[in-house]
Amino acid sequence: MPIRPSSRSLRPAAPRHGLARVLSKLGVCSRSQAEQAVREGRVTVDGRVVRNPEQPTDAERQRICLDGQPAMAAKRIYIALNKPRGIVVSASDERGRDTVYDLLKDAGLPWLGPVGRLDRASEGLLLLSNDSVWAARLTDPVEHVDKLYHVQIDCLPTPELLAQLITGTVSDGERLAAKRVDVLRQGEKNAWLEIVLDEGRNRHIRRLLEAQRISVLRLIRIAIGPLALGDLPKGQWRYLEPSEVASLSSG
Repeated sequence: MPIRPSSRSLRPAAPRHGLARVLSKLGVCSRSQAEQAVREGRVTVDGRVVRNPEQPTDAERQRICLDGQPAMAAKRIYIALNKPRGIVVSASDERGRDTVYDLLKDAGLPWLGPVGRLDRASEGLLLLSNDSVWAARLTDPVEHVDKLYHVQIDCLPTPELLAQLITGTVSDGERLAAKRVDVLRQGEKNAWLEIVLDEGRNRHIRRLLEAQRISVLRLIRIAIGPLALGDLPKGQWRYLEPSEVASLSSG
C-alpha cells in the first residue's frame, strides 16, 4: 500500500536566504550590521552560533536570536526626514561627523535604513525605513521613480547647456543624464535649476554638471515620486501616512 506524504511534506519550503539577508529582511538591522553581528558570534540559529553570514536560513522554520533575543519581524516604520547640509547618511562615520542617526537618537525608533542616497553636501528629502523590500523596490533603477531637485549653480545657464544635461554624458563608465531640466530663477552670476532624475547614481547631478565645468552651490531634494518635502523643518522628521507609503510603492 503506498505511503501518503504528510501534509507537512506537501507544504512548499519557504525560500532560504543567507542569514545576514534574513536579519535585514526582518528589519532588525542593516545587511552590513547583520554580517558583522554574525561574524562576531552574536547570532544563533536553533541554539547554535553561526558565523557564516551566507548560511542558508529559513526564518519561518528556524529560531534565530541576536544577542540572545529572538529576531522577530519588526513593525514596519516609514519616515521622511529633512536632511540638513553637512550631515552624513551613514550609521557611523570614521571621521566623527554628525550623521542622520544623530537626528533620530532620542526618537525611540527601531533600526531604520536610508532609502537611496544624499551626499553630505546635499540636503532635503530623505526616506528611512526598516522595510527592506519596500526600500529595494523604491530604489530599483527599473522602477524609474522620479526625484526632483532644486540646484543652485555658479553660472547662468544657456539653452544649449539645458539640452546637454538631458542628452547626458558618460562619467567613469556610467551614463548620466537628467530626465527634465528647467530654470527656476537666475541672478547676475548664478541660477537655480529644477532637475528631475528617474534614476539615482552616486553624486549623479554633481558629476553631470562637473562634466560641463559647472559647480553646484546648493542641492536640495524636493520630492521623491508623489511625495514632496513640503514644509517639514530642516533636521526634523515625520511618519509617512499609509497612503503615502502605498503611493510610493505604486510609483
